[in-house]
Amino acid sequence: MSSLVAFVGAAFLVAMVPGPSTAAILRRSLMSGRGNGVATVLGNECGVLLWGLAAAFGLSALLLASQLAYDAMRITGAAVLVFMGMRALWQARRGTAEDDEPVRTSAVSHGRAFRQGVVTNFANPKAGVFAVSFLPQFVPHGAPVLATLVLFSVIWALVDMIWYLPMVWLAGRARAVFQRRSVRRRMEQVSGVVLVALGIRLAAES
Repeated sequence: MSSLVAFVGAAFLVAMVPGPSTAAILRRSLMSGRGNGVATVLGNECGVLLWGLAAAFGLSALLLASQLAYDAMRITGAAVLVFMGMRALWQARRGTAEDDEPVRTSAVSHGRAFRQGVVTNFANPKAGVFAVSFLPQFVPHGAPVLATLVLFSVIWALVDMIWYLPMVWLAGRARAVFQRRSVRRRMEQVSGVVLVALGIRLAAES
């Protein structure tokens, strides 16, 4: 029980650290509404769960053992983030800053939002390295390792979801402000720059 409590506390601290998932979830919630925001969160937690299960079954250990595998995942993840950022910047460029009238919602399908959440999380190899070094530390001595790691993976995804869902709700409350073209355009610019910067940082890391 003490290991479980410690793990939940640590998982909350990890969830609070902003990263590509935070940027993607906030952007989708502000631009497309709570429904798409929740779908992105669910996709992100699917990615978290996949990394946790990969750690449980030893697959993500390959990222630690093979520099080539890590670099391949790192460059792929960086390309995904840069693509998402450039797409947001392109959408902002198409906007009209002088027109301050409200615009219609730009919601995408929930399936697309879900896939964006999965890709954003699972394309980040740092999450895999973190999973394989983070989860095993909390396995109690004598406990069945595989079953415990699978349980911790599910709890990790649930804790992550508990952190992000209120964020989606708050973003939905503020969404009315972002329905004006000039504000939406600025938001797309900021989120685009953040995603591109995260992608470049991931690509440049050793």
